[in-house]
Amino acid sequence: MYAILDIETTGGKYNEEGITEIAIYKYDGHEVVDQFISLINPERDIQPFVVNLTGINSSMLRHAPKFYEVAKRIVEITDDCILVAHNASFDYRILSTEFRRLGFEFERKSLCTVELSKYLIPDQPSYSLGKLVRSLGIPVSDRHRASGDALATVKLFKMLIDKDSSKSIIQQSIRLNPKYQLEPRHIDIIAELPSITGVYYIHNTDGDIIYIGKSNNIKKRINQHFTNTNQKSKKIQAQVYTVTYEATGSELVALLKESEEIKRIKPIYNRALRRSIFTHALYSFVDENNYVNLKIDVADGRKKPITTFSNRQSGKSFMVNAVEDYNLCQKLTGLYKTKTSCFNYEIKTCEGACIQKETPELYNKRVEALINKNSYANKNMVIIDKGRDVDERSAILIENGVFKGLGYFNLNYQINNLEILESIITPMQNNRDTQHIIQSYLRKNKRVKIVSID
Repeated sequence: MYAILDIETTGGKYNEEGITEIAIYKYDGHEVVDQFISLINPERDIQPFVVNLTGINSSMLRHAPKFYEVAKRIVEITDDCILVAHNASFDYRILSTEFRRLGFEFERKSLCTVELSKYLIPDQPSYSLGKLVRSLGIPVSDRHRASGDALATVKLFKMLIDKDSSKSIIQQSIRLNPKYQLEPRHIDIIAELPSITGVYYIHNTDGDIIYIGKSNNIKKRINQHFTNTNQKSKKIQAQVYTVTYEATGSELVALLKESEEIKRIKPIYNRALRRSIFTHALYSFVDENNYVNLKIDVADGRKKPITTFSNRQSGKSFMVNAVEDYNLCQKLTGLYKTKTSCFNYEIKTCEGACIQKETPELYNKRVEALINKNSYANKNMVIIDKGRDVDERSAILIENGVFKGLGYFNLNYQINNLEILESIITPMQNNRDTQHIIQSYLRKNKRVKIVSID
């Protein structure tokens, strides 16, 4: 659990500043579960430049509570939490100083979003909160007021967790903050999980990830892990200490994250899924009569496929539909072996490419249309899919036919702004599996929005 905060102060000499406003959002890694926002009477003068910056003046604070009146609420909302702030050393020092004046030692673990941003989002022109969130397309209001800045930090931290592909933030919080962990009994773990689309991580008592999976219903899937009687499930049941998860909203995002993180983290119970997840592929070649032929064959890493399939039957079903949708020849797609005309020509649904009655130029145009539809080779595009909230969408970036990564954006921002797009994208590996996952998903989900980019 995290307590994401921002503090406005009077300014002045080091360790003599007073708090004028505080905002704390209690964040469970997925959503805000509690919040505390208040002006505070600092019982001292406010520096003029601070008044100009924040708009908070002494008359506004005359009837505000003093720090000792809100201290108990601050202790309660931050209890068992890791403090998160932009330039955390400043906010933590100010808060600790105020408590020390009351004779109370305030101690919490802390994370700094400036340091995390420099590590996870390198090469930004500025890491000040205002400039950073603007460059990332994060909506922000009430700048230089505690609530606005703290809420912007919540959104930034959410993006940083997305970009933390090694899961070091989550694993560190499990080790350092035991009460954030769920009860080890299976029924308690299941009770805390949501029925949403995402990637889940099964941890042992050291916080290490022993299994990664994805599901459109995480609660239901974990329940299956805990009730299955196969050998692997029994080992997981014996070693599981807690389950964390990452909401993705999009099944495509979940599939891509699951594939990459299994390959990188190599959990001990994901051995089978480290291999390629497809067996067959669609290839093309030009025959002696200059017709482009299509063929479903065993996937060969030495040849570049148009698209790939989980098994031969899936590829054959695709080809049967393609023949109908694009008015292709059964013979030239490998579905009908013959030395003469194909069956469809006999029933007048093939234009006769099988016996050179239709010209290669006319026939090949339809084949190229199919290839172009089912391959993103050399294309620059963004696949837009569901987000984690109603006002959010996911973006999967393809540049020159190469999968670059994924991220999330607010609907108020135009996704065709390439500068913002590249800053929100978490880089990911492009490989044969990611190509298969993306192409398979697009075949099955024809309503997914695709935006071409220059």
